[in-house]
Amino acid sequence: MAPWGDAKLVLCILFVTCYCTVALAEIPMDCCLMVKNKTITHVAVVDHHRQFSGQGCSLDAMILVTRHNLKLCVPADELWVSVVVKHVEARKEHCKTKNYKGKRCQGMRREN
Repeated sequence: MAPWGDAKLVLCILFVTCYCTVALAEIPMDCCLMVKNKTITHVAVVDHHRQFSGQGCSLDAMILVTRHNLKLCVPADELWVSVVVKHVEARKEHCKTKNYKGKRCQGMRREN
């Protein structure tokens, strides 16, 4: 290969690497900007996930997802939140064994 061919190949690889790095760095995160310490009945919650500060978001929070797909940001370290999370996990296991049928499983999402 000619000397210019090698330089073009290296520049092309460098360009693609830089472009991919910048593109991946600009992925928006869905973060809670504030939390509200208002108790929520465990019946309305069908899923949850944890948000950690320092991993793209500014504060620790638990995101509770309701049957109507509302995402509620609550403090992760509160006792009532851990009770709701345990209830949701137990209901997920129950619904998995019942193949997501029945009134208790209404609004639950199948896990892969």
